[in-house]
Order: sequence, then C-alpha cells, then structure tokens
Amino acid sequence: MKSTIQLIKFAGLNVLNMKTRTLKISEIQKSWWIADADSQVLGRLASKIAQILKGKHKVNYVPHMDNGDCVVVVNAEKVVVTGNKEEQKTYFRHTGYVGGVKTTSLAHMRRTYPERIIEKAVKGMLPSNKLGRRMFSHLKVYTGTNHPHEAQSPKTLEL
Repeated sequence: MKSTIQLIKFAGLNVLNMKTRTLKISEIQKSWWIADADSQVLGRLASKIAQILKGKHKVNYVPHMDNGDCVVVVNAEKVVVTGNKEEQKTYFRHTGYVGGVKTTSLAHMRRTYPERIIEKAVKGMLPSNKLGRRMFSHLKVYTGTNHPHEAQSPKTLEL
C-alpha cells in the first residue's frame, strides 16, 4: 500500500488530497458578449449563443447553475437561413381556445418581429425549466447596430 502511494506521489498526483470544488453563487462572474448576426446562418449562430448562455465555454461549468455570460445580438434582421426555409419554415403557437392554432412563416416573422427569429432558435436550445428561463433572460436581441449595452463594454463573439 505504501509503495503505491509513493509511486502515485512520484508521478505528480497526490490522489489523497484531490477534492472536487463546487462553484458558489458569489464566485460567478458574468461577462458580456456582442454577436453580429449579419450574414450568419441561424442555427449555427443560435447554438454558439446557447453555449455562451449556458456557460459551457468556461472551465468551471456546472449544469445545475446559471454561470453563463450575457449576449447581445445586433442586426437580427440580416440572419440567413439555408434552403427553402424562408418560405417553408413555420412557427406554431396556440391561443388556448378550441381551434386556436396559429402558424406564422419565417418570411412574415422577419417582416414583423425579426428579433423573435433568433430568440426562438436560442430558447429551443436551452433547458426547459426555471434555469433555462433565467439563462434566456441574459439574451438581448436588437435589429440594427444600435444597442443600449455599451456601458458593459461587451467583447466581440467570433463565429
């Protein structure tokens, strides 16, 4: 037994003193990112944003805490979809009444509320619980290049 412990210490691993540290809420530091959606493919952009919101890009990622960063998306109306999705993709919602199914095409959504295209794509990639709703609140989507988050000095998100 003693020889195996000495061998492990010799290899540079002190197994007896290794402990898994858990992240505390006071240790979470959120930074701000800005993503330009101009000529970016919708799904690829949304998956990268979802990773940042979850915090998977950080070393201290834990799946049960909100340790992701805040993301600001500009030029939401210029996002690109591949294939025939511009006419064929539909968004589904229900009013709650009998026969109250409402569908909207991507082209109509782009004309009326272009921010919702990115918001719906990212929301579908986050957890469907309280934690996912909290992560989603850190996403800010704007049409055009102007946004009110310059004071946070966001870093540019390379896609």
